[in-house]
Amino acid sequence: MDCKQTPMLVHGYIDGELALAESLAFEAHVSGCAGCRALLAEQQALQAAVRQHARFHAAPAGLEARLRGAAGLGQVEPPPAAHLRLLPRRATAWQPLAVAAALLLAIVTSSGVTYYASRPPAGNAIADQAIDDHLRSLLAGHLTDVASSNQHTVKPWFAGKLDLSPPVKDLAAQGFPLVGGRLDYLDEKPVAALVYRHGAHVINVFVAAADGGAADSSTTRRGYNLLHWTHDNMAYWAVSDADADALRQLHKLLEAPDAGPEPSATPK
Repeated sequence: MDCKQTPMLVHGYIDGELALAESLAFEAHVSGCAGCRALLAEQQALQAAVRQHARFHAAPAGLEARLRGAAGLGQVEPPPAAHLRLLPRRATAWQPLAVAAALLLAIVTSSGVTYYASRPPAGNAIADQAIDDHLRSLLAGHLTDVASSNQHTVKPWFAGKLDLSPPVKDLAAQGFPLVGGRLDYLDEKPVAALVYRHGAHVINVFVAAADGGAADSSTTRRGYNLLHWTHDNMAYWAVSDADADALRQLHKLLEAPDAGPEPSATPK
């Protein structure tokens, strides 16, 4: 199995619809592929979000009557028992099926519209995804695909994997030693994840091509600080449980033309 098959199998795997051999092959591939592992985690998170936040409403009273009227079916009344044997079976069966199909279509459409109308703004969704990616990275073996403090090792690793070259810097002298990098996903797109430390804190900096979306912002969500900015046609999301001042300092260091404009803040 290879990465090209993962998008076609991931939903069947999540729903438990794959054959045993196919499921085992999928798990074996995902366990050794960071990109496919991230895709699986993203789809699992999406499924959980839909289950948690999607709103479902019972069909209002009178909807069946309106659908019958629109379809020209009128009200269906059971025929006298004595005449049942005279009615062809096919003539009595199709109308309830048609109404059921129409009702199902109306309910599914209504639920979908309600969910998309009530889902959080895209900026908030990406912030939540960035935090989810940060948390997954803290699991054993998930932090880096290339573990190195040498920027000349980490930066070339991304070549051919992304349509951009992330600005990898070794900032150990400023209090932000480089740990390494990995390939991750935000908004269903592959992004570079640069991993730094500040004291005891891990900082993930996600880098993607800027698309003119969300403005620069700083927020705290679920107990984690997140700083978003754009620079040189790239969009950045820095996520950590380090304080917001540390993220702002890292932001300045990554944008600076050289690696040493400021002394390090004391890690908190």
